[in-house]
Amino acid sequence: MRSYSLIAPAKINLYLEIIGSRPDGYHELAMIMQSIDLADQIDLHPASTEAIRVYCNHPQVPTDKSNLAYRAAELMANQFPGAFSNFGGIDITVKKRIPVAAGLAGGSTNAAAVLVGIDLLWNLGLTKSELEELGASLGSDVPFCIAGGTVIATGRGEQLAPLPSLNHIHLVLAKYRSLEVSTPWAYQTYRQEFANTYVKNTEDLAARANAVHSGEIVKAILDKDAAKISQKLHNDLEKVVLPAYPKVLQLRELFASQEGVIGTMMSGSGPSVFAIVESKAQAEVVKQQIRTAIPDEDLELFVTQTIANGIQILQETGDR
Repeated sequence: MRSYSLIAPAKINLYLEIIGSRPDGYHELAMIMQSIDLADQIDLHPASTEAIRVYCNHPQVPTDKSNLAYRAAELMANQFPGAFSNFGGIDITVKKRIPVAAGLAGGSTNAAAVLVGIDLLWNLGLTKSELEELGASLGSDVPFCIAGGTVIATGRGEQLAPLPSLNHIHLVLAKYRSLEVSTPWAYQTYRQEFANTYVKNTEDLAARANAVHSGEIVKAILDKDAAKISQKLHNDLEKVVLPAYPKVLQLRELFASQEGVIGTMMSGSGPSVFAIVESKAQAEVVKQQIRTAIPDEDLELFVTQTIANGIQILQETGDR
């Protein structure tokens, strides 16, 4: 039997605009999502039983049915019962490098890797669109994580329009291990404070979502101009998260004050904050400056960069 090891990259948001409320209760969003090379490894092995089992090296990651990787395997078993009956259960090992509860789609990218891996294990031959459709039932970020790269995401984040990929834009990323921001809280709080600014009717929602395609940050991405991209970073959720979480605000302000940082922003609903810099060498300097300014061991710091892909096969073992 074959086994697969897959690389599951994290994502950041370069742009996040909350446009209004949707009939399904979610928010209508316009986002630009970007894969980075900070990634987990997902190992998939056929099991000798019909069980789905999840293992992880990180104590904060659940290994029960609440884990998105487990739910992805369960979804595939339910959608393709014949293949599940034929091939049996799956052991999923998650080797975490992406910080947990960080607004970096760590759980979503793990689920995406499981969908891709099981498609390969069971010889299902699913298309990218079919995998994305399955992923959308698990979470809004899962479809993006499958192919990754640089994408405009609208709807609740599941409607994807690829952009030319950004490679090798260097970043420093910071996240306090013990600090978590509830995504539902962030969106609910934003609704409470800013619902009066929402676009109201359905046609205007769609028009506003489409407008991001011609926005200035998209032009900067098309030009692969990191300096202009840095000037156009935008995240509506900063309006509610930064006042409520002083440590996140402090990180953002500290990044902004560093020489060589050309742009900084909170990613998603936080609490991760990233800074765009001009080179890997500059990223290492900024990382050390932040470490010196905040010697707290609870603060995780990463040097990373943008990449053009989502889930990738690291290794395949066994017979076809």
